[in-house]
Amino acid sequence: MAQIARISAAEIEALRQALQPLVGVQFELLKIPREILKCFEPSQIGTIVGTLMDACIPQLSTILPGNKSLGQLGLTKHAGILGDREGYPDFQHASGKRLELKLLYVDPIGVQMKKPPTPREASARITQKVTVKNVVAATDVLLVLAYQLHLHAGEPELLSPTVIDLGLFPMIDCVMARDHRLTSRGGKWFGDYETPAVPSKIGRAKRVRKEACNEQVYGRKESEGHDFNEDTNFGKLKRISLEELQRFLKKHGATYARKGSWPAPWIINGDKAELAKAIAAGEPLDEDDEE
Repeated sequence: MAQIARISAAEIEALRQALQPLVGVQFELLKIPREILKCFEPSQIGTIVGTLMDACIPQLSTILPGNKSLGQLGLTKHAGILGDREGYPDFQHASGKRLELKLLYVDPIGVQMKKPPTPREASARITQKVTVKNVVAATDVLLVLAYQLHLHAGEPELLSPTVIDLGLFPMIDCVMARDHRLTSRGGKWFGDYETPAVPSKIGRAKRVRKEACNEQVYGRKESEGHDFNEDTNFGKLKRISLEELQRFLKKHGATYARKGSWPAPWIINGDKAELAKAIAAGEPLDEDDEE
């Protein structure tokens, strides 16, 4: 079987240089008064900003004509190959690369907001609609933009979302790492890459007892009594076991996976001895988070 052509590290770096002008861009179309932010949770801001950036990024040179470098981004809106509201991918680049956009919210500094009692993982995800069947390994890239609410220039009581960093990751690696994590935790795809499912409490108990699970059907809720349930958190950024992506999440204070096993065992904030010990003990490297 012929080896699949994959996007190279040099191509990723060239794309990074082309998109670097995005860092520092403030989306002035959205100006939120500091007092109003006290009533918002980060997830609510994320919904608003996600829609805004998706629509505006291909038109930034028009929206922000004073920033001449934005005219060289080379991004246009992709028609999408899935034919729905969340069509994949989001953008086409002049180089021929295709980009899927995901946003990473970073807590603002010195701004009061409603906060959940415990840290919440980033909600952005590569959904089950994006699979090895429709990802083009030679061209497709995951673009993660880290953004933060910054004071608007000249209007100290208003804040606007501002890009503070960008990460680029081969989409084929992201999808394969995501799917590997699913199967390494005992999950499986139902249909032809249609529905990802993980063992339910009943299914996990059966496996402990070394009983066979019914792999022909799945449920959506635990109360349905099936051995597998649809993975409702499938594809969230923290659950994509790609080391480079997890290091990007860690860099910006988001919850992240500390260890993984794709394409080979890796660990963050640890050493080779700790990793070897975990492997020897048969510890799962892909964390089995509670839903």
